[in-house]
Amino acid sequence: MSLPLFYFIQFNETFFFIFMNPTLKNILAVIAGVVVGSVVNGLLIEISPSIIPPPTGADVTSMVGLQKSLPLFEPKHFIFPFLAHALGTCIGAYIACKFGAAKSMINGIIVGSLFLIGGIANIIMLPSPLWFSIVDIVFAYGPMAFIGSKLALNHSKSNIK
Repeated sequence: MSLPLFYFIQFNETFFFIFMNPTLKNILAVIAGVVVGSVVNGLLIEISPSIIPPPTGADVTSMVGLQKSLPLFEPKHFIFPFLAHALGTCIGAYIACKFGAAKSMINGIIVGSLFLIGGIANIIMLPSPLWFSIVDIVFAYGPMAFIGSKLALNHSKSNIK
């Protein structure tokens, strides 16, 4: 016997739509976390050149141009990529934990793992300095997924009381 995907209840003459299947709710929460986190990541990468201009002669409009321009980049040019990866992961994990059925860190860790895979793929496709690759992999994904998940769980507990 399987649980229905959706269930309707009556409250003050109004029907409310409630998800009953926790697996579906968790999957949708993880997808939402990845989408929202990716949007945050993309927005921060988009505004980066307007806040910290790229080096003179650097072409950041294409992947090939960016690959050729990376040797011109100074440490300050890596601040926004790191922030994009860290905040995208943190906010994505927060969303996944906040709206998932399982009030545990699992959804946030899944989001963090997916972002970590994306970060590793990014390092392979766009070789950056070794120091940045290490800092990005070590600090932008796992710790930020943990922080986002903890914030969501603490926020959920404070709303219950």
